Amino acid sequence: MSKITYTQLSESERQAIALGREQKLSLSAIARALGRHKSTISRECARNAGGNGYNVKYAQQRSSRRKRFARPSPKLHRDGPLYPIVCAYLRQKWSPEQIAKDLQRLYPDDKRMQASHESIYTCIYAQPRGALKKELVACLRMARAKRWPRSKGQDRRKETSDLLSIHVRPPEVEDRQLPGHWEGDLIKGANNASAIGTLVERTTRLVVLVKLPHPHPATAAHVLQAFGDKLNSIAQPMRKTMTYDRGREMAEHQQLTQLTGVKVYFCDPYSPWQRGSNENTNGLLRQYFPKGTDLSGFTQAQLDAVADELNGRPRQTLGWRKPIEVYAEHLARLTIQPDNIH
Repeated sequence: MSKITYTQLSESERQAIALGREQKLSLSAIARALGRHKSTISRECARNAGGNGYNVKYAQQRSSRRKRFARPSPKLHRDGPLYPIVCAYLRQKWSPEQIAKDLQRLYPDDKRMQASHESIYTCIYAQPRGALKKELVACLRMARAKRWPRSKGQDRRKETSDLLSIHVRPPEVEDRQLPGHWEGDLIKGANNASAIGTLVERTTRLVVLVKLPHPHPATAAHVLQAFGDKLNSIAQPMRKTMTYDRGREMAEHQQLTQLTGVKVYFCDPYSPWQRGSNENTNGLLRQYFPKGTDLSGFTQAQLDAVADELNGRPRQTLGWRKPIEVYAEHLARLTIQPDNIH
C-alpha cells in the first residue's frame, strides 16, 4: 500500500469508521478498508470520539469546531481593522514594503496592526476576481496580474559626441555622501510623441520632474531649455553634476554646463544600471504616467504634485525616511534656505 498522508477525513469516511467500530473491527482493518494509515484512524478516534463511543455527527461537529478555532483569522482579513489601513496606503501608491515599515513605526508595540510586505502581496493577489482586486493590483508599481520579475531592455540610441565618461566622474559622486549630484533621463509617452524629463538627486533620492515643450519634446534644443531652467531653479550648492545615458537629446550638454554649472557625465553604452536611482524612479513614475499615455497634457504644476507625492514616501535606502526630509537636512547643513525644488 502506498504511503497515505494525514488529511482531513470526509463524512463518509467517518461513517465507515463508526460502522467498523460497531462491528469490533481493528483500527488496522478499518484503515486498510479506507486506504488510510492506521495512525490516521487512531488519531481520529482519540480526538473526536465521545463518552459513548465514536459517533459520526459528534465527530463531525468536533472536527469542524477544531478547524474553525485552530487558526486565527489572517491579519489582513477584509473585516479586520488593518485591512482598510493597508488599502488606503495602496491607493496612495505606496509599495507593500513601504507600508510594512510604516506600520512598524506607527504601531511598534501592537503586532496585530503590523503586517509583512509578503502578507500584503498575498492579500492583494489572493483577492477573488473583481473590481477590488483590479484596483489594488493597479496600485502596485508594476501592476502585474501575477508577481514576476522585470525584464531588462537595452538602450539602442546613438552616442553623443564630446561626452565625459562616467569613469572620470569624481569619486564623491559614487559614494553618495555629498548632495548635489543628479541622474537624468526622459520618460516617453504614446508613440514617443511626448515626454517628461526626470531628475533624481543621488544622495537624497529627491525627484524633480521637467515639463518639456510640445511638439518634438526630445529635441536637443528643447531639452537644453527645459533642463536648464529647472536646474537653475535648484539651490546652487545642490547643482554639481548630472549623469545621463547616451541619448541624442543631450547633444547640447556643453551648453547646459555653461548655463547651469552642472557638469554632465555619460554612462557606458547599454548600461542603464549605472544610473540606477533614475531607472528605479522612472519605474515608480509609470504608476502615474502609464506607457501609452499622452504626456503633453500635463502641466508643470501637475508634475510638481507627482514629485511631491514621491518625495513624501519613505525609502528603504534612506532608513525609511522621506527624500524631502533628507534633502531639507542637507540644505540646512549648507545654511541656505530651501529654494523651489521643483
